[in-house]
Amino acid sequence: MKSTFLVVALQLGLALPLLAVDSFPDVAQLPAQAALPDPLVMTNGQRVTNQREWFRQRRPELKALFQHYMYGTLPPKPKDMHFSVDRVDKNFFAGKATAKEITISLGNTPAAPKIQLLLVIPNAHHTTALITADPSGAGALRGPGPTATAAPAMPTTFPVFLGLNFSGNHALVTDTNIALPVTWMPKASPGCVDNHATDAGRGTQVESWAIEQSIDRGYAVATFYYGDVEPDRPDAKEGIRAQLKLTNEMGAIAAWAWGLSRAVDYLVTDKDINPRRIAVVGHSRNGKAAALAAAFDDRIALAIPLQAGCGGTSPSRGKTGESVRNINERFPHWFNGEFKKFNDEPERLPFDQNCLVALIAPRPVLFSCATEDAWSNPAGQFEVLQAADPVYRLLDAGGLDARQMPETSTLSVSRLTYYIRPGKHSMTKHDWKVFLDFADQQMTGAIPFTR
Repeated sequence: MKSTFLVVALQLGLALPLLAVDSFPDVAQLPAQAALPDPLVMTNGQRVTNQREWFRQRRPELKALFQHYMYGTLPPKPKDMHFSVDRVDKNFFAGKATAKEITISLGNTPAAPKIQLLLVIPNAHHTTALITADPSGAGALRGPGPTATAAPAMPTTFPVFLGLNFSGNHALVTDTNIALPVTWMPKASPGCVDNHATDAGRGTQVESWAIEQSIDRGYAVATFYYGDVEPDRPDAKEGIRAQLKLTNEMGAIAAWAWGLSRAVDYLVTDKDINPRRIAVVGHSRNGKAAALAAAFDDRIALAIPLQAGCGGTSPSRGKTGESVRNINERFPHWFNGEFKKFNDEPERLPFDQNCLVALIAPRPVLFSCATEDAWSNPAGQFEVLQAADPVYRLLDAGGLDARQMPETSTLSVSRLTYYIRPGKHSMTKHDWKVFLDFADQQMTGAIPFTR
């Protein structure tokens, strides 16, 4: 495992000057820390005091630690990956948008997974009409560029929300031409028969994604079925982990995050998309993948992991909701083998999820929660943002302005933002309105990047 990690680390250009591969201690040798570890303290006890030390030393160290002890190694982009635009519909949503269906082939062999990416982009005449109707810029089109003025300007590129979906692209819209997924699907998925999608699932998740709402606000939406990259089951014989022979070294969460980066590889080439305005979003386990993708892919400008819980946005050391043992026993394929060694001693982890958020710094992050979603530990998620704040402050990026958990249904935007609404574990049209409001304020002007 260690030799594979070193090879992948070198391929990815990870700097490991202060953390040799042989220096990863066994779990029993790691010191117990009851509180969330300070992201500005190196494993050797040295405190990070400036931005150079963060980017050159501590950030690479944290990336290495997360890969070794939790998520597993994220491999480089396949050399033989290629794209094909299979279908274009310029009259989507009754002319408001253009829909593209793109195949991202992750290799040239028959067994290589293929991502079926659905990309829905506002049509220029629709967005120009929106600007004309709202010359103040208070609503649509803050994302694509400068605030609109009374003289309408036709945007040339659009910001985009990228996310994994649970039930296939066909479930998110009512259009009957959208291709069905061809890969294995959990039997509980809407319209699923014999673990495969059918037409009965079409349009069953429209309200969860509310794509037309994003189009009306001047944002594109890109999405694909998470099982295109890796089936969500322990015994999967297909998927990217099996193809790369990384089933014991890379968990499914990392595989899904890696797949998001492959979608970014396409999006930065699409002439209709602003490559510096790519936001990643995901719910529950897909939120875990979204957070990890943002931490490891600097091309992602903004991250919104919704109700991502343990292994995503909640502390592994948390005493409320799902525990490290719970998640590893219920979903043994999500994380690597090392993470299971922390089942009874999560306090020995040399990091916690605040350190994952710190890896996203200085880019904006929104944690969105629900009052009845106790399993995801809403209070713990606020603590994670609090404990990531010092890194954002070090990088002069602002941080979490809220001193305490905000009132329900109150969005007060800062670089790190926490929002909680009434309700349960779900993604709704209201959630998307909050996402759009957050993006309107955070994806204007110059977005700081970690490059």
